[in-house]
Amino acid sequence: MRVLLVGNYLSDGQESMLRFAGLMQRGLSQAGHEVRISRPRPLASYLPVAERSLSKWLGYIDKFALFPTVLAKAARWADVIHICDHSNAMYTSYVGPRPVVVTCHDMLAVRGALGEDTDCPASAAGKLLQRWIVAGLRRADRLACVSNATLRDVERIVCSDRHFLQVILNGLSYPYTVLPDETVRHRLVQLPLVRYRKFVLHVGSNLRRKNRDAVIRVFADVLRSVDVDLVLVGPKLSADLESLARELGVLDKVIVVEKPTNEVLEALYNSALVFLFPSRFEGFGWPLVEAQACGCPIVCSRCPPFREIVSDAVLSRAVDDEEGFAADIVRLARESQEWTASRCAGLQNAERFRPDKMIAEYIALYMEVISNRC
Repeated sequence: MRVLLVGNYLSDGQESMLRFAGLMQRGLSQAGHEVRISRPRPLASYLPVAERSLSKWLGYIDKFALFPTVLAKAARWADVIHICDHSNAMYTSYVGPRPVVVTCHDMLAVRGALGEDTDCPASAAGKLLQRWIVAGLRRADRLACVSNATLRDVERIVCSDRHFLQVILNGLSYPYTVLPDETVRHRLVQLPLVRYRKFVLHVGSNLRRKNRDAVIRVFADVLRSVDVDLVLVGPKLSADLESLARELGVLDKVIVVEKPTNEVLEALYNSALVFLFPSRFEGFGWPLVEAQACGCPIVCSRCPPFREIVSDAVLSRAVDDEEGFAADIVRLARESQEWTASRCAGLQNAERFRPDKMIAEYIALYMEVISNRC
């Protein structure tokens, strides 16, 4: 089978979507299928006028003016087209008669454009873009949703026909696992503060929906009872978040690790006392599964997809229950039996997210849409 994966524009820096496309390419190739990735090239962004203020609009030229012709040509080779990110669903118009599968990771931007509270407000241009995306989703042969929470949003906004929709849980994009202590120490040799201290871990950006401000407030509360550090994997703190940490007197105990390798991130999951993930809105929650695969206990919010992703193997609270988050972390730090039980439950749950299982489900879906076109 020849599969054309439609990937994301590299200049947009959407790390999770790039990881997903890479996971699909590796998995399909290992399963014996021919795979190619087609994605917009940053051509317009190299023009002499490509100043920072124009980069967004030049990117639109790359993605929406130049790429469709390239994609139409590439699509002739394939038996099936897989658009790896629903935000590129407008490309369903340019692939000709080939069957198309689109993966829907979340409907947060679409919902934001409809006026719903998802921490993703849309400008006038953004609302037009999201309508274009929804129209593209409706032209696909099948939509694969990464969680039942996402499927419910897609069903409500895009199409209510359950034969058009399917849930395929994401697999781990890297073989995260429990590591020997010596391996962990070796990988963290460049992070001495992390090597020698107990710490609470968070992985995420400064976007409001990631709730980093709550992470800092919860950490400040934890420090009243337990002496730990806070390790934030992601970009540097915004000015507002840095000011918050300074006001709470915890800035000197916050360690930011920007763009770690998979190996370093795996070591951090292995070393952390607790993984704290109080997101307000998500479509799946990849870091939760990564943490569980490394044996790291989790304290998280009751964000809609989390219950189906992590099952009962975590301590969860309402997103605004910051006092409860802190209490859970302190209890795990003090009660070794509960910490061990949470670790074991997480390791067992992580087995559900094997990449080969996800790839097999996509292959079955491809074969179905191809046969339906015959």
